[in-house]
Amino acid sequence: MIKAVIFDMDGVIINSEPIHKKAYQMMFREFNLNVSDELYGSFTGMATLPICEKLCAEFSLNLSPKLLVKTKRKYFKSLFKNGYEFKLIDGVLKLIQHYKQNGITLVLASSASMDNINMIFKKFDLDQYFKAKISGADLKASKPNPEIFEKAAKLTGHPKKKCLVIEDATNGIIAAKSAGIFCVAFDGGHSKNQDYRIADLVINKFESIYLEKLRSIKFPS
Repeated sequence: MIKAVIFDMDGVIINSEPIHKKAYQMMFREFNLNVSDELYGSFTGMATLPICEKLCAEFSLNLSPKLLVKTKRKYFKSLFKNGYEFKLIDGVLKLIQHYKQNGITLVLASSASMDNINMIFKKFDLDQYFKAKISGADLKASKPNPEIFEKAAKLTGHPKKKCLVIEDATNGIIAAKSAGIFCVAFDGGHSKNQDYRIADLVINKFESIYLEKLRSIKFPS
C-alpha cells in the first residue's frame, strides 16, 4: 500500500491556469510575441525559465530568457495581489485531509517558483498538511525531466514503490513515469490537450483515489 503522495500544484491543487495564461499573454504582448495555442499548450507542466528559453529560440529573440521570466512573474504577482480570482480544485482539500488523517506523507512537486508556491500555500493554509515542497524552478532540468520527482520521492522518506504522483499535464506524467513512480493523471478539465495515455490511472474526480479505492489497484512490487 502507498505511504506517500506527491502532488503537482497547478491544475491539481489549484485552478491557476487562467491566471498563468493571463500573465503569459501580458508578457507576450509586451515583447510582441504571437504565440499559437499549440505552442502555448506544449508549455503545460514546464517551469517558467525553460518556457522562456523555448520562446527565445522559437522567435529568435535577442533577449535574455531571464528577462521574460521576470516580466511574466511581475504580471502574475500583480494579478494575484489585485484579487484575480482562482480557487482550490473541487474535492482536493478533502483528499489532502483524508491522506493526512490516515498517516500518508505528502510532498508538493511543482514547476512553479517557490515564491508562487508559498503565496498559494499561505492563501489556502496548506503548509500544515505537507512534509515538504519542491520547486522545479530551482532545479537543473524541468519536467518532463524526472529530477523533480526523484528528489520529491527522497523527501517523502519512503521508497518509490510506496509513492504515488498526481499530475494533470503530459510533461509531468512523463517525468513521474521516467522517475519510476506510479502516476495518476487527473483529467479535471483545467489543462487542455494533454496526453494521459502513459499514466497508470486516469481519474476525473478525487474520490476515485481515496485509500479504500486504491486498495484494489495493483502497485509495482
